[in-house]
Amino acid sequence: MPADERREIEAAMDRLLNGIPLRSDGKLTIVSLAAEAGVKRHTLTHKHTDLKDLFNARVKAQHSAPASEAALREQNEELRRKLDDMRAERDGYKQAADALARALNVLTAENDELRRRASRARDFTGPRPLAQLRPAPAAGGTPRRLA
Repeated sequence: MPADERREIEAAMDRLLNGIPLRSDGKLTIVSLAAEAGVKRHTLTHKHTDLKDLFNARVKAQHSAPASEAALREQNEELRRKLDDMRAERDGYKQAADALARALNVLTAENDELRRRASRARDFTGPRPLAQLRPAPAAGGTPRRLA
């Protein structure tokens, strides 16, 4: 069993350092190594300390993150730029919507005022009540009276 553990840990080390993790987040840490190897962390820190030290030495010698981590960082940066662009676009749309809402409020107020003025003007010059209407002259030329 310990030999199997050691082989799993060594294989996990290689996968992490090559940037092809199968069971972990791909970070170059002891926690990720334990997850990648399928063992508990204390197995590395108490039982296989030589493998833990070897892993730390290989990480230090590598002087960089694995290729997968670099690719993820680049992808993350691109997504952040896109998010910033989308937020700026959203803010532009919000400003345009606010301006349109203000214009609509002004136009609605002006329309209401014009309707009130038209209503008042119609009261003075609008159609006359039925009692004030005169009948049209009959065919003979004499006006008829309304009953």
